[in-house]
Amino acid sequence: MNALRNVTFAAGIALAPVDAAGAESSEWRAFTDERAVILIADGIDRAVDAQDWKLARSYFAEQVTVDFSSLSGQPPATIASDDLIGTWAANLKGSKTSLHLRTNHQVAIDGNGATVSSNGYAWNRMEGNGDPLWEVWGTYEHHLTRSDAGWKVDGFTFRMTHERGNPWVKATPGH
Repeated sequence: MNALRNVTFAAGIALAPVDAAGAESSEWRAFTDERAVILIADGIDRAVDAQDWKLARSYFAEQVTVDFSSLSGQPPATIASDDLIGTWAANLKGSKTSLHLRTNHQVAIDGNGATVSSNGYAWNRMEGNGDPLWEVWGTYEHHLTRSDAGWKVDGFTFRMTHERGNPWVKATPGH
């Protein structure tokens, strides 16, 4: 299946509209930018669930403005991306597993800036104190900036709309 997808994508690139000077059309550039930033937002989820912290970190700029206030009660802050990933790694490890899903992506590209808004669902599972599940629903907003290194996340907001399950699972790091 991957081979077919890669061939299809390669064919699409080969057939991409170009002007007489060989430059991409603005519509094609917008499409590829939109796809790239969605893949980054989704890639963060896959890397976190796989506990692949090096990959997760690769999606971020050096600094990131985070707002998880609806989930944690902490105010928004600009922090080193290494600190963000370190916090996630300390919480989601070993016996604690997670599954993050997102859908209904809306993308706005403005020059070298992009915003991806999406609906999200996540669960965490850990045995040891009653019900092993904690779930959360909400909306995500990723802000990305294009640089020579490609698109990087420099802003990340999660707005919780609902949660259920065992708060112990939410609050207790894996071991």
